[in-house]
Formats: sequence, structure tokens, C-alpha cells
Amino acid sequence: MGGVVTKGESPKKAWMPETKLEAKMVEAMQRRASEGTAMKSFNSIILKFPKIDEGLRNCKAIFQQFDEDSNGAIDHEELRRCFHKLEISFSEEEINDLFEACDINEDMGMKFNEFIVLLCLVYLLKEDPSALHAKLRMGMPTLEATFETLVDAFVFLDKNKDGYVSKSEMVHAINETTAGERSSGRIAMKRFEEMDWDKNGMVNFKEFLFAFTRWVGIDDIEDEEEGEEKV
Repeated sequence: MGGVVTKGESPKKAWMPETKLEAKMVEAMQRRASEGTAMKSFNSIILKFPKIDEGLRNCKAIFQQFDEDSNGAIDHEELRRCFHKLEISFSEEEINDLFEACDINEDMGMKFNEFIVLLCLVYLLKEDPSALHAKLRMGMPTLEATFETLVDAFVFLDKNKDGYVSKSEMVHAINETTAGERSSGRIAMKRFEEMDWDKNGMVNFKEFLFAFTRWVGIDDIEDEEEGEEKV
């Protein structure tokens, strides 16, 4: 398995963010990690899945509002207008970086699950009073609580608070929950591989978010809707 960290390897010492956006994500997550986490175990994260699922699905109305041509995707111009309406002050470069980072299919349009990831990254990156005002203008205080839960879950997994989750940290987190069960290592590996999209042995917050949307079934919403359109 290329890129997966094995015992004895320690990539964290020399780990460098690949993009400016990733560097900002890591810095913001390290700041947040210094505040601690309310999560006590991996099970406590799993128990929050239904609430997270409900919160993320409430994003659909926001997505539809900004998908101005109703084609099921938000393009670059629609995103710029979205940020303008929400009074979120990102530079053109930051908007481009976010769009490219979240448009994982590289089809020049963000689907619903990609838009959720983008909003959560905005939530993480803009920790200042003016941004909070803008987020409240979105009319989604419950969504903010959902995003905070996702940040909290990542902080719980990131044991050494470096802004990334490694395979050993994932094993540690699962073992805290399922001590004594022989399957725990396999569960941890499966979950880690689902998160580590680029197979470099380290998971950043964006990769974690995309995996989470799949775990709670957000991708299934799109599949169902596409099926209904074809009927």
C-alpha cells in the first residue's frame, strides 16, 4: 500500500503542507487543538453521527440557494457571489484555492458534499468576530454546532496536535474505544484508508471531512436525487 505509514516510520517530523490553503488549515486546527476536545472516545464520535447527518442535510437549502442555474453544482462564479452575499471576506486567491480544493472531481462545479466541506473549511479558517457575524447571517446556528462537532472530532483523533491524523493516531483512537477486541486494528485501518485519499499516510481536515460525508451518507442523497431525475 503506497504511502501508508508503517511502524517505525515518523513522517510528522518533516511533514510540510502541500498548499497555502493546507498550511492555513493546519495552523487553524493547531490553534483549535490547544483548546482541547469534548470527545472522550471514537464511540462518542459515532454516537453523534445522526445529529451530524441531520445538521449537514440542512445545508441543502443553502446549496440550492446558491446553485443559481439549478444544475446540481456550484461553479466558480456562483461561489464568488455566495461569498459576497454572506459578506465573507476571502481574497480572490483564497476563493480559488478553496474551490480547487473542494472540487475533487475537477469538473468545475461543486456538488452538495463538496459544498459542505467548503463551508466547514470556511468555518475553521475564519475564526474572528466579523466572520462569526457572516456565518450567523447564513441563518444556520445549528449548522455551526455541527461544524464545531466535526472540528472537535478531528482534534480528538489528532493526538499530537500537529494538524494531521496519522495511522498510529487512528489506531490509538479506536483502541481507546474497543480495548481488548481483536478487530479494532482492522477497523482503524479501514477508517484510515477511507480518509487518506492521496495515500500519503497523513490525513488533513479536508480529507477527514470528505470521509465523514460518506460515513453519514451525504453522498447517498446525491445518488438518490440523480436517480429520481433520470426516472
